[in-house]
Amino acid sequence: MDDNKTTEIAEAREDASEIVEDETLKSAHMNYDLVDEEVAKYASETIVQVDEATSKRLKRMIDKRVLAIMIGTYLVQTLDKGTMSFASIMGIIPETHLVGTQYSWLTSIIYIVILLVEWPENLIIQRVPIAKWLGLNIILWGITLALHAAMKNFAGLVTLRAFLGLFEAVSQPTFVLLSGMWYKREEQAGAVIYWYMMNGVQQIIGSLLAFGFSFIPSTAVINSWQALFMTYGIITVFWGAFVLWWMPDSPMKAKCFTEEDKKLMIERVRENRTGVQNRKFRKDQIWDAACDPQVYAFALIQLFLTLPSGGLGAFANIIIKSFGFTTWQTQLLQMVSGAVQVTAMLSAVWVDQRTRQTILPMMASVVPTIAGTIVLMIVPFEPKKRVGLLFAYYIMISFWACSGLALSLVTRNVGGQTKKTVVIAVNFVFWATGNSIGPQVFQTKDAPRYFLALAIILGCFVLLLITLGALRTYYIWQNKKRDGKIERGEALADVLYTHALEDITDRENVNFRYIY
Repeated sequence: MDDNKTTEIAEAREDASEIVEDETLKSAHMNYDLVDEEVAKYASETIVQVDEATSKRLKRMIDKRVLAIMIGTYLVQTLDKGTMSFASIMGIIPETHLVGTQYSWLTSIIYIVILLVEWPENLIIQRVPIAKWLGLNIILWGITLALHAAMKNFAGLVTLRAFLGLFEAVSQPTFVLLSGMWYKREEQAGAVIYWYMMNGVQQIIGSLLAFGFSFIPSTAVINSWQALFMTYGIITVFWGAFVLWWMPDSPMKAKCFTEEDKKLMIERVRENRTGVQNRKFRKDQIWDAACDPQVYAFALIQLFLTLPSGGLGAFANIIIKSFGFTTWQTQLLQMVSGAVQVTAMLSAVWVDQRTRQTILPMMASVVPTIAGTIVLMIVPFEPKKRVGLLFAYYIMISFWACSGLALSLVTRNVGGQTKKTVVIAVNFVFWATGNSIGPQVFQTKDAPRYFLALAIILGCFVLLLITLGALRTYYIWQNKKRDGKIERGEALADVLYTHALEDITDRENVNFRYIY
C-alpha cells in the first residue's frame, strides 16, 4: 500500500505544472508539495467520511494511547512542581537556610529557564519522534527531582530547579501539539482540559500525600520534605520509561494501529484544516505569525493568567495557613482547592461542548475570581474570619477554567506547522514569564496580607476580560469577512477538504473558520 501511494504522490508532483495551469482545476487537487510525506501516504485526495461509530472507536484507541499519557504525565509534572509548595511548610526553608526572597526564586528559576529554552524546545519537538523525546525528558526530570533531597543550601536547590525547568519545558508545548494532531476540533477543548485539570487533581492527591509524609517523625533518618522529593522523583523515572514503551509518535508511525485505522485517523481530523504534521520549516509562516493579532492576544492571555497562578501556586499554603489554620489543616484544605479547580474546568468544557462557545465561558469564569480577590484585599486576616476568607480564596480558583480553554484556542485556531510552532513558543514564553514574575510580587515584607500582590492579580484579571472581549470580536469579524468572499465568488469553497492537509496558515486559508 505504501509503495503504491508513494508512486501516486510522485506522479502527482511531476504533473503539477499541468494541473495548476487552470485555477479551477488547481483547486480540485491536493498540492503534495505542501503536504508532509508521511501524511500523504495515508491521505486520500479528498476527504473520506468516517462514520460516527468508527470515529468513536478510533477516539477510544487514541484516548488509551495518547490522552492517557498526557493526563498521567501532566499529573506527575504538577505533583513534582507542587512538592516545593508543600515542602515550604514541612521545614525545607529553615533546614536549607533559605532567607529573604530565596524561596520565591526556587519557583521563579524554573520558569526563567523555560522562558529561555521554549523556542529551541518547540523546534526540536517539530523534528524528532515526539513520544521518545517526551519520555526521555520525563526520566531526566525525575532524577533531578529525587536529587533535591540531598541539597543543604540555596545554591544546590536553585541549580536543580533550573535543570528541572529545562527538562519539564517539553510537556505543555508537546501536549498542545498532540491535542491538535490526534483530535477533531470539537474534541480538543475536552482533550486539553482533561490533561490541564491535573493541576487541580494534584492539589487533591498532593495534599493527601503531603499530609501522610508529615507524620514522618523528626527522629527519622530523612526529613519529611526529603522523603517527598525522593518518592516523587523515583515514581517519575518509572513513568518516563512507561511513556517510551506505550505512546506512539504520530498516527503514521503508530505500530499499535492497523494501516486502515491509521488512514482513518488522518481522515477524521482532516476537517480541522490545521494539518497533522509537517517537518519543513517555512519562513513565510513566521512573518504570518508576527502579523497575526490573535498571537498577541494569546500572549497577553497567558501573561494575565499565569502571573496570578504562578504566585498563588507558590504561596497558596502560606496564605491559607495565615488565615489561622494549622499545617495539617492547611494541607487538607488544599484538597478542596483542587476539587474546586477540577469542577470549574469540567464545567467550562461542558459549556463549550453544549453551546459551541469558548470565549464567553472563559470570561464568565474570571468574574468570581475578581470578586474573591477583592474580598481578600479588604477583609483582615483574622482567625474569627477564616471561614469567609477561605471561601473567598476558593472562588478565586474559578479562573482555571479560563486557563484550560485558552490553550484549546491555540490548538483549534492556528493553521500551518511552522506558524503553530512559533505561536506555541510565544504562548509558553509568556506563560513562563507570568509564572516567573508571579512569586516575586509576593514580598516577605507584605506578609501575611500580600496586599500589593493581590492588587496586581486583580489588575491582571480585569485586563484579561478586556483582551478576551477584543479577541472574540476579531474572530467574529474574520469569519464574516471570509464568508463574504466565498458568497461573492472571490474565493472557492473547499467543500471536499482537498487542501485541508496542506501546510498553509489559518490567515492564508479562506476556508478556515475561527472557533470562539
